[in-house]
Amino acid sequence: MSWVTDSNEALHLRLVRARGEETHDARTADFHPSFTYPIYGEDEKIFGYLDLYIALYFASGSLKQYFKVTSTKQPAAKADDVEGALYNFIPPDYTKDEEKFYREVEKDADDFRPMGKLIHSYTRPSPVNKGKSVKPVPRDDDVVYEVYHVTWDTPGFREYHRHMQIFILLYIEGGSYIVEDEEKWEFVVSYEKTKNAEGKERWHFIGYSSLYPFWCWPNNVRLRLSQFVIIPPYQGQHHGFELYNTIYNLTGDSILTTELTVEDPSEGFEDMRDRCDLAMLRANAEFMEGWERKGGGGKGWKAPISREWEKKWMKDLKLAKRQFQRLTEMLMLDHLQPGDEAAERAFRLQVKERLFRFNYEILMQMDKPDRLEKLEETYQGVKEDYLRILAGKRRDPPK
Repeated sequence: MSWVTDSNEALHLRLVRARGEETHDARTADFHPSFTYPIYGEDEKIFGYLDLYIALYFASGSLKQYFKVTSTKQPAAKADDVEGALYNFIPPDYTKDEEKFYREVEKDADDFRPMGKLIHSYTRPSPVNKGKSVKPVPRDDDVVYEVYHVTWDTPGFREYHRHMQIFILLYIEGGSYIVEDEEKWEFVVSYEKTKNAEGKERWHFIGYSSLYPFWCWPNNVRLRLSQFVIIPPYQGQHHGFELYNTIYNLTGDSILTTELTVEDPSEGFEDMRDRCDLAMLRANAEFMEGWERKGGGGKGWKAPISREWEKKWMKDLKLAKRQFQRLTEMLMLDHLQPGDEAAERAFRLQVKERLFRFNYEILMQMDKPDRLEKLEETYQGVKEDYLRILAGKRRDPPK
């Protein structure tokens, strides 16, 4: 018998739909956070309860919240304040009345509509029909998903954002709330769109990303992707790909925006971003011709890269310099022919040159032999990771 509970296991999240519209799959089942240390402390432990169950349920569209704490024994005299700790991170309009919450769910199912401008929609086969057809033939029961672009100026969105931002703390390591006083924030929000038996449309929250435009000379904008989250019931279904690609297309459609950057990406996000960007590049026939090689011989993907070509495409594609260089290195590696030692050496030198520049201050603190050894070690690690991404493999879980 233990009076100490893992807060990640104790906290149960759920997106609740109107009665009769439950999906009986992950979309309406309980799920757990990845992190709770911003709320319950660095060790993510709660003291003073047996069989602790913390319910934090959301209306699937409006994200109105229900909160309740239960345990099998009366809490200990010095038990941690479970509700008080969470109260600081969610809007005060949550309810602890279950019947009231379900009445709100029913009402919001009819009344809720996504805020902002619809900028993208796509479909996926209904979960009950996955694997039933060899050909990707559209079906009447395909599930529709929609992505909306919103700002603080969108009526009602500040309040809505206060309900959804808790997912940043729960699923992004080191995530924190943004400052509402900064008026320039933009958001891209994803929803599943369904119809009930009567044909009434419903929208169910999937995830979102926050974006911040920075001024750059002379009169342009660099768009920084700051936060990005897809909640667990919808993970592993390429909704993150759709959300990221929508943001990239939003950048491309803006005359003023010159570049899309990402703030401190996690390893998982960086993998997804690489695969999205590679797919985009491979679909561009002109880009995939490569650059004119020195000394003639036509276009191709052999190092060294043409800096004029690099500058031109980096500007056209609105990709940050480091990301563009990593992507072109992956494609150069993908085009290397086995046994072409000259091409492999040229590739290695180009990658090492970039790594040296990127890590210049650290490397210059080392003796030359140690510096060369470290550079080679880093190169081998980068090359191995490129091959993993090109093969479509996930990272090994941390040991």
